[in-house]
Amino acid sequence: MRVPIRHIAGHLVWSTHGSVWAIYRLHPGPDAHGRREESVQGTYVPAAVRDEQLAKITHLVRSLSGAPRLFGLCAQVDAGQIALRMIEGIEPAAQAPDTGVHPWVENVEATLELLDGQEMHRRTLWLAVPLVNDATGQVTASLAAMWADVAPVLGLRAAPVARREVSAYREQAARVEAALAGGIVFRPARPAEIVWMVQHALHRGLTEPLLAEAETSDLYGGQLRAGVLRSPSYADLGQVRLQEGGLDPALEDAEDTDGFVGGERIGRSGRTAWWRLKTASPLRRRWLQVEADAGTGYQAQLALAECPPAVSQDAADLFAQLETLDFPVDYTIDLTLVPAEKARAQVRRKKNELIDQADQYDARPTGMPASLTDAARDLGELDARLSRTSVEVEVQSVTVLTVWAPTAAVCDARARALAALLAGADYRAVRPAGLQEALFTLGLPGTVRPGVVREFTQHQVSEDWALSGAFTACEVGDPNGMFLGIDLDCGTTRPVMINVADAPKQDASASMGIVGDLGAGKSVLEKLIAEAVWARGGVAICIDRTPVREWAAFARTAAAGRCQVIDAARAEVSIDPLRMFDGPEGRHYALSYLTLQLGIGAMSTSGEVLHHAVEQAAASDAPSMYRVLEVLQEMAAGGVGKRQDAAATLAGLIRVVAGNPLAAMVFDPALPPVRLDASAASDMIVITTAGLKLPPKAAFDKPDVLNQQPLEALIGRAVLYLIAVIARQTAFEDPERFTAVVLDELYWLTSSAEGTALVHEILHDGRKHGAGLIAGSHDAEELGPDRGLMAYRALARTTDRERARRGLDFVGLDQGDPELLRLVTTGLSPVGHKGREGEFLITCPRQNTGRVKVVIPRIARIASSITTTPGPRTLAPASAQLAEPTAAGDRPKERI
Repeated sequence: MRVPIRHIAGHLVWSTHGSVWAIYRLHPGPDAHGRREESVQGTYVPAAVRDEQLAKITHLVRSLSGAPRLFGLCAQVDAGQIALRMIEGIEPAAQAPDTGVHPWVENVEATLELLDGQEMHRRTLWLAVPLVNDATGQVTASLAAMWADVAPVLGLRAAPVARREVSAYREQAARVEAALAGGIVFRPARPAEIVWMVQHALHRGLTEPLLAEAETSDLYGGQLRAGVLRSPSYADLGQVRLQEGGLDPALEDAEDTDGFVGGERIGRSGRTAWWRLKTASPLRRRWLQVEADAGTGYQAQLALAECPPAVSQDAADLFAQLETLDFPVDYTIDLTLVPAEKARAQVRRKKNELIDQADQYDARPTGMPASLTDAARDLGELDARLSRTSVEVEVQSVTVLTVWAPTAAVCDARARALAALLAGADYRAVRPAGLQEALFTLGLPGTVRPGVVREFTQHQVSEDWALSGAFTACEVGDPNGMFLGIDLDCGTTRPVMINVADAPKQDASASMGIVGDLGAGKSVLEKLIAEAVWARGGVAICIDRTPVREWAAFARTAAAGRCQVIDAARAEVSIDPLRMFDGPEGRHYALSYLTLQLGIGAMSTSGEVLHHAVEQAAASDAPSMYRVLEVLQEMAAGGVGKRQDAAATLAGLIRVVAGNPLAAMVFDPALPPVRLDASAASDMIVITTAGLKLPPKAAFDKPDVLNQQPLEALIGRAVLYLIAVIARQTAFEDPERFTAVVLDELYWLTSSAEGTALVHEILHDGRKHGAGLIAGSHDAEELGPDRGLMAYRALARTTDRERARRGLDFVGLDQGDPELLRLVTTGLSPVGHKGREGEFLITCPRQNTGRVKVVIPRIARIASSITTTPGPRTLAPASAQLAEPTAAGDRPKERI
C-alpha cells in the first residue's frame, strides 16, 4: 500500500494527490507544559449546557468552507499508561528499611492486574481542512504530485516544496484557525500524531503504536533546508498488504508437498476455488484483511446510506451512542459545505423535477405515490430553513464507520451489531462488497474522496448535522490520580481517575460531597479516597461516629503502622488544648472550650475569673486543664468577694465535668497527649466519637432548653469542639502537604454549631491551605448551605424521589428529567443484583458528569475491612470486577 503523505511541515500535509491539508487535534487537553486544559463534557449535561455546545458546533461548521474531513479515532490505551498516570506528580520518597512495598505501588500493581488484557481506548477527534492555493500553485502542486508517482519507479526522491509555497500555505492555515476560533478547543497536530493516524488505520485489530508516545515525539517532521522543504521517507508506513475479503492465513497456507489443499489440487494460480476451500462466498466476506509485520487484522467499513428525515434532539447524538457498544468504532466524515444560495438553487431544481414526476404520475391509474408528497414537504422545509439566514450552509456528508478485530468472524459479528444498533435508530448502514478498500482509504489523512462513495452522500443543514455529536468527546474524572473505577457509559473498559489532592493546584476546591441511601457505597468511596490520599503522600483525618468504629478498624489494617486512633469515649490519649498547643493558641482554645462547656459568657465576672485561671495555668511548669481546676480552687480558698464566689462555683462545675468518663481525655493529666505533627507521626488520623451525645438541633436556638440537656450531651458538644480544633489544626498545618478531612454521615456533625463551623471553614479556606473535605450524607441538604463549594460530587442510589431530585440538583443535572430520576431511584446499584455495587453519578471540577462503577482494589489490607456489609467477606477475582453487566439488561463485555 502506498502512503498518501509526501511531505509534513508542522501540521501541514502535502499529499501524493496534489492537495495540501491542515490537520488539527480537537479537544486536545493540556499541552506539553500542562497548560490549556479544557473542560471536557461528561455523558450527562444540563439542557442549557447542551444548547450552548450545539451553538458552538453549529458556528464551527458554518465557519468552515470547502471539503473538510473529520476523523473520530479510538486510540488504544495500554494498562501501563494508566499506571503512569497514577504515579504522575508524585515525588519519590525514601523508604525505610524493612517496610515492604510502598502502599501506592501496591495500588498501581493491583490496577495493572485488573486492567491487563482489557480492550481499552479513548476517543480522539481530528479535523483536516484542505488548503486552496492560487492557479499557479495548483499547477505546481499537480506537477509535483505527478512526479511523486514517477519518482519511486526511477529511484528518485519526490520533488521538494519551496519555502515560498510553505509560507503561503501557512498563511492560509492561519486564516483557517482564525475562522475556527470561538468554537471548540483545538491545536495544530504534530507530525508524529499525523503519522500515528496512518499507523492506527493500518494496525486496527493488532497491537498498535500508542498515541501517548506520538504526543511527545519530535519525529517525522520536515525541515526547511536551502530554501526547500525536506521530509523523511514515509514509505515504510505502507509496508502492508490489503486484501478485500481475505481468508484466514492458516487456511490459505495449508498446502502440502503434493500440491493439495484440503484434499483438492491447487490450480496454476496457487489458489483453489473458494467453494473447494469450504469457506464463504466472496460476496459474504465483506471485510478488509490487513497483513502487516505485527500480524493480520480484519476491518469492516460501513457507509451511512440513509438517515431518518426527522429525529428528536435527545436521540440525535448518533456518534455519542457509538460509545455504548462493547467494542471501539472509528468514524470518518467527509464534508462538503454548500453555501445557502447555492443549496437553495439545488433545492429549486429538485422541486422542478418533482413537479415533472407528479405530472407523469397523474396520467397513471394508480395516481401519485405518497413518497412524492413527503419529498416535496421535506424540500419545502429545507428551502425555508436555508432562507432563514444567509450564513446557513448545507452539509453534504459521506460517513464511514469502521470496526475491527483480530479474526474475521469477530469482525463480521461486530459489523452486524453496529448495523443493528443504527437500524434501531432508523439509520441504515451498508457494508458494500468491493468498496471496502475505497472506504478504508477515505480514513487516511491526505487522500481524495473516491468518486464511487458519492452515492452515500447525506444532505442536512448545519444545525441538524451538529446534533449528531460528531464533534463531542465525553470523559469522566480527572486526567490522573487514583484509579477509581470503570466508566459505565462506555461499552469497553474505560478507567476513571480522580485526583482531589491536585485540585488546589488547579485553582479548584478539593472538597467532595457524596449522597446516597444506606448501603449504597458512600463509606466505601470515602475510604478509597482517604486511603489514596495517604498512600500518595498526604494526610487523612477521619471523624468516625459509628458504634462499630468502622473507620478505626479500616485505618488499623489499611494504614498499619502509619495511623493514629483517638477514641473520645475510651480516653486512651489526651486532647487537652493546653498540652497540645503552645502559647496564645493553647490559651485561646482552652478558654473557648471551658466557656462552651460551662455555658458562661466571656465578658461576665465568671468569664474574667476563668480567663485569669487559664492564663495562670498556661504559665505554669506543667500546663494542663487539670491545672486550671487547681488554680480555681486556690482562688476560691484565698480570694474575696465576687471573684471568690465565682472561682468556687467554676471549680465545682469543672469537678462535675472532670469526674465524668467522657471528659477524662480533657482533664486526666496522666494520659499521653495527641501528637499533631502528623507528617512525622502518622498519615491517617481517626477520631472516634462513639459514646458521645449531642443536644438536639432544635436546642441550639433556645438557650434555656440547651442548659437543661443531660450532662453527657453538654460534654459531647464541648469535646466535639476540641475534635474540630484538632482536625482544623492538622488540616491547615502544612499547605504543601494535602490533607483530607473525612466526615461520614455528616448530619451528626452539622447538627451542632461547632461541627457546622468546622465544615464551613474547610469549605471556604481549605483550598488555600491544601486541604479538602470528603463528606457523606443521606440527603444533599444535610451537606449544609455551603455544599455548592464542593467541586467533586457523587450521587449513589436514592430510592426516595424527593431526595433523588435534590441529589440530581446537587450534581448539576436537571432534577425534573424523568430518565435521570429513574436512573437514580432504580438504575444505580439495584438491591439484590450482585456485581452492581458501587455505582455512582460523579461530577468533577471540569464539570464532566458520568456514571461510574467504583472498584475496590484487590489488596488484602484494603479489601478486608473496607465494607460494612454484615457477614463473611470474600475477595472476588480481579477479572470478575469488570465482567459483570453494567446496567439492567446489558450483557457482559466481550472477551477475545
